[in-house]
Amino acid sequence: MKKKILLVVMAAVLALGVLTGCSESYKVSQNVSQEADNFNVTRKLTVINARTDTVLLELTGTFALQNNNDNELEVIIETAEGKYKKDLVYLNDYTMYVVEDVSGANVDKYHYEINFLPEWGAKITHKN
Repeated sequence: MKKKILLVVMAAVLALGVLTGCSESYKVSQNVSQEADNFNVTRKLTVINARTDTVLLELTGTFALQNNNDNELEVIIETAEGKYKKDLVYLNDYTMYVVEDVSGANVDKYHYEINFLPEWGAKITHKN
């Protein structure tokens, strides 16, 4: 019985170690994605017809994107300070897109930020 309990405890410690290793890259990935979605990273979007190898659209700038339920890629582009435009790219079986991080993001895996009512500018930032 003691050996079984010891094995379960060891398995839990091992699983926690594996999850901790993954969580560091996960945190950095989330921070990079958040910086990009907050228009702080210059990226390049290329939409390609995969059947004909034709480039349909190229966009370089600060933008956020997401896929919607209508099989479209929603691109929110920051055109100037506080000015935005929304473009939609229809995706089908032959259309693919690639997003390249051009400028890179300066993120800290130990940094987090809590925003209360961000439209009012209230911000609490903590760094270890």
